[in-house]
Amino acid sequence: MRTVLVIINGRVQGVCFRDWTKQKAIALGLRGWVRNRLDGCVEAQFTGPSDDIDDIIKKCGQGPMLASVAKVVISELERGDLDDQHGFEIRATA
Repeated sequence: MRTVLVIINGRVQGVCFRDWTKQKAIALGLRGWVRNRLDGCVEAQFTGPSDDIDDIIKKCGQGPMLASVAKVVISELERGDLDDQHGFEIRATA
């Protein structure tokens, strides 16, 4: 199992990026969350098998049809940094 925090930069708000991310994560069986940030980025935490994490990171680099992703920043999280998350949710803007 692996957990990452991903920050997606570009035209990623107002293009259904959070809903799209939730659908992709659920399809892969990942746990975690996604939210908009006040700085215009989208932030997500994913937990699951390493291959599925690699897949969702690749998908986030493309995004939904109306998105224009400029950069994806990935941080590997240690067990102590993890939310005790079940399922996948959309969180409030932070």
